[in-house]
Amino acid sequence: MVAWNDYKKTSRERGALALELFVVESTPAKTADIMKASLPDHLTYQRELEQRGVLVLAGPLSDESGENMLGAGLIIYRAASLEEAITVVKNDPMHLSGARSFTIRKWLVNEGSLVINVGLSTGKVTLS
Repeated sequence: MVAWNDYKKTSRERGALALELFVVESTPAKTADIMKASLPDHLTYQRELEQRGVLVLAGPLSDESGENMLGAGLIIYRAASLEEAITVVKNDPMHLSGARSFTIRKWLVNEGSLVINVGLSTGKVTLS
């Protein structure tokens, strides 16, 4: 097993981005009605985090078939430390209310690409 900081250093030395993010899987812990009651505050909180540059990406997850929504969600945050990320997650109204539970892990982004196209006259944004 390689220590996290050693792996991060090695990744950077070989030219990889080594961007440290935090991945959260949020899962239902209470009834759908309780989750729906927290939804407006949750969305407001996520919007505020996005505006502050903390929220990277978020959205629902399907089941393994890809056909049905289970109510689970995946959220990716920027934070200075795991402790800071945990505080952000715990302050989400869905988690504060107990409507959802979560797991959180560090994610070291090393490979891949991202293309963003912004149509200035149309206001259309595509991500691929």
